Formats: sequence, structure tokens, C-alpha cells
Amino acid sequence: MDNTDIEDYLNGKGIKATANRILVMKELMKVSHPVNLAYLEMSLEFSMDKASIFRVLELFAEKDVVHVIEDGSRSLKYELCQSSHSHSINDQHAHFYCENCKETYCFKTAKVPVIDMPEGFRPHSINYMIKGICPKCNI
Repeated sequence: MDNTDIEDYLNGKGIKATANRILVMKELMKVSHPVNLAYLEMSLEFSMDKASIFRVLELFAEKDVVHVIEDGSRSLKYELCQSSHSHSINDQHAHFYCENCKETYCFKTAKVPVIDMPEGFRPHSINYMIKGICPKCNI
């Protein structure tokens, strides 16, 4: 995606395509796994303060551009939503957190199981996290 495609995508989500938002979007598109705020702060092409990155991520989460993942590392992770519409439980997949290298992996083909909710409860997200040791560390 070039800048024009990103601008169109963000505008379609109701987000004004500022330079900071485009920069964060480009970085999220480069990675194949969920990343935290510190990772983005280190890896962005141009320097951006942590508060600005956080505001962009919060807006992206509110507008269904990213999924927010709690992997137990005390640091939220963010990944682009692959759905072209708004988030739904069906978009979500399992994740694996390696307790050794602290990496979070996406298991995109492992869909989150559907759970019958009691009447009156309406879930908007599910955090399905598996913890253990990844193949890199399991040597």
C-alpha cells in the first residue's frame, strides 16, 4: 500500500490521514506479529514521541483498524485487523506468547471458539492466548 491507499483506507474508517497516522499504519503493515508501543517507538522511520504513538493506536483501536491484545506481558500488543468491515468475534484468532523470548505469535488459522453467552451479555472482543515455549526457544 502506498500513502494514497493508506489515506483512502483511513478516510474510509472515518480517520483523518495525518502524517503520524500514516507513519504508524506503515509500520504496522510491515510486521507479521503483534507489536507493543515500545517496538513502534524504536522502529518508526521518523521520530515520534510515545504519547503521540499511543494516541494513534487508541484511535485505530476505536475505529477498528487494530486489535488490542493482552498477552500477559503487562504491555498491550497491537495488530492490524484483517477485516475490511468493523471488528467482530469472527475476525479474532488465537495467539501464542513465548515465556522465554517474550514474542507474541499469531495463529491466524486457529479461530477463537464460539462460546454461548448467557442472555444479556454481548461480547465485543475475546483474548485467546496460549502461553508456553516457541520452536525457536524449544531447542
